[in-house]
Amino acid sequence: MALMINELDRRLNHLCSLMDRTCPEWDTVLISGKVNQYYFTGTMQDGMLIIQKDRTRHYFVRRSYERAKAESPLTTIYPMESYRDAAGMIGPELGNTYLETEIVPLAMLERLKKYFTMTGIHSADKLVLSVRAVKSTYELEWMEQAGKNHCRLLRELVPPLLREGMSEADFVAELYATMIKIGHHGVSRFSMFQTEMVAGQIGFGESSLYPTSFDGPGGAYGMCPAVPLLGSRERKLKKGDLVFVDVGFGCNGYHSDKTQVYIFGAKPDAGVVKAHRSCMEIEQRLAEKLIPGAIPSEIYQSVMSTLSEDFRRNFMGYGERKVKFLGHGVGLHVDELPVITNGFLAELTENMVIALEPKKGLPNIGMVGVEDTYVVSAEGGRCLTGGGTDIIEV
Repeated sequence: MALMINELDRRLNHLCSLMDRTCPEWDTVLISGKVNQYYFTGTMQDGMLIIQKDRTRHYFVRRSYERAKAESPLTTIYPMESYRDAAGMIGPELGNTYLETEIVPLAMLERLKKYFTMTGIHSADKLVLSVRAVKSTYELEWMEQAGKNHCRLLRELVPPLLREGMSEADFVAELYATMIKIGHHGVSRFSMFQTEMVAGQIGFGESSLYPTSFDGPGGAYGMCPAVPLLGSRERKLKKGDLVFVDVGFGCNGYHSDKTQVYIFGAKPDAGVVKAHRSCMEIEQRLAEKLIPGAIPSEIYQSVMSTLSEDFRRNFMGYGERKVKFLGHGVGLHVDELPVITNGFLAELTENMVIALEPKKGLPNIGMVGVEDTYVVSAEGGRCLTGGGTDIIEV
């Protein structure tokens, strides 16, 4: 299902209206990031989209112009060999210009300055993410499909994959193949700079507590220091192991995010069950608060303030490696706005989509807890991924 021009027009008008309200001195927004290109044009190329204050947009494409013309409903798409071509068409004066400063390298900025004059350079990152945070009917349809497939994957299809003696790497390979077969779009995209992720964080037992650079509560051994992703070839599954599976699932660019914990060849002891179910209860409490007008910072504080000092130990990370959020936005990236964290003061809006992920590390055992993806609604969070469940015995 291709993006229609009315959907792209709605996105353009939303961004320009936000710019007019919050940055009235703006003249130009320049989009070069591929995911944001897709959001505003319906295609993902080596190019740049220039949006100006009068709502005009020009999409200049280096490669592939032919594919951009085939995929995007925009009529203002032009071939470009260098920025000189773009400047020759729209003129060199961009005025106060807003860029994706989180991803635009200095070398690219210098090349732009060779052909364009910018009286001021500012960040467009949070402004664009704020627009993307509220999902349209089109976007929600894809996310609902992702969530439905995601739930089936983790509840029904993962348990038969687990076999005694298989390595984490072997499990991830079979998991990924299964994901592709049921409709996954093949990648898990993150907006955080230089974040690489193939499927997600997967760990057997204590592996899910191992430190990583990824900003999440779980851990993983990974393949090796050069590729701290996927899973270990050496860590083999044995009876009594917890299996921690935190993966994104995507359909047509849009993700859901979900975590499921399993135990292989045994039953979880009472302490493990108690910790896991406490996380399930926290997820439900958080979900009930996902209503329009709610303040993420207040949601975070209201839940964290009720947790005992003992439970907070190793909650949302193991040891000193704790994350400072309980949930995050999801969409074209797995990590979007809003964030359920202290200090995030922008009100929730209907049809924002948020993954809630309360998790707790247990020494020498592994990570327990849940994660599910919810849509903000007047009745509270509407779950797309089935909701938190007990540890699944395999």
